[in-house]
Amino acid sequence: MLSMSEKEKKNDPEAKPIEEESDALPDTEVIEATVEEEESLRDQFVRLQADFANFRNRTQRERVELYQRANEDLLLEFLPVLDHFELGLEMAKKQEADPAVMEGFTLVYDQFKSVLDRFKVKPIKAVGEVFDPHYHEALTHMPSAEHAEGVCMNEVRKGYVMGEKLLRAAQVVVSSGAVAEGGE
Repeated sequence: MLSMSEKEKKNDPEAKPIEEESDALPDTEVIEATVEEEESLRDQFVRLQADFANFRNRTQRERVELYQRANEDLLLEFLPVLDHFELGLEMAKKQEADPAVMEGFTLVYDQFKSVLDRFKVKPIKAVGEVFDPHYHEALTHMPSAEHAEGVCMNEVRKGYVMGEKLLRAAQVVVSSGAVAEGGE
């Protein structure tokens, strides 16, 4: 037989809600823990999305930079070829070479220049310009009556830019001004 206190507990209506409350308490904790975990996972997901977007942008930028550097390196290798080709054309004109040969060389030269134009490669204007150490490489200074001091008066080797970026500085002779009178 059950003791009185056990019978009272069974029949006591307040006893059951206490048990239900104690059962409900862990459910609330589980829900709160689940909500916190969901928020944490959502935060991780958002961060991973941002990291991936940054990664994608960085790799795209690096790919463009690598392509640009490869083009620059290749064009730098071709600039001496262009220099020699221009010298050859000048010599052929001076030697009054066969017109058909000159026409062929001129066509090749024009094609070469059109390729450079497609890559936005332009020669740097030097003669008559004020010396700019960003674009000109001074080989020497010479007195000049026709050029002011600090002006490029002769171009030894052409310089080139690709867009806004310097590929090769122009090698120049810079005027040191007019010759001093009296042999000083």
